[in-house]
Amino acid sequence: MKLTGLPTGVTDWSTLDTSSQAGATGLAVIRGRPAGDAQLRLVDYSAGYTADHWCHKGHVVLVIAGTLTIAHEDGRSYELARGMAYHVSDNEGSPHRVTSQDGASVFIFD
Repeated sequence: MKLTGLPTGVTDWSTLDTSSQAGATGLAVIRGRPAGDAQLRLVDYSAGYTADHWCHKGHVVLVIAGTLTIAHEDGRSYELARGMAYHVSDNEGSPHRVTSQDGASVFIFD
């Protein structure tokens, strides 16, 4: 990820509109804004959430509250709790997806 065109600024997440995305199970409520060639997102996953796809995109994910699992299609998985981060490059290794048994709030930069 190359940070170009990223203006200096502050994001007040409470002022951004939300969108909802259904997973295979559960719901993700998303607030986001462009950040040059990347994007910033604040995502709230409901309890019982499982993404509806395997993702190849690179991300930096910071868990703000709750817990989640990032599972890879090849069988690896990472359990994350509040204060933990996950990172992966675009098209690096096995595709991945998020699940959250009890719900989680995360900050994502991708």
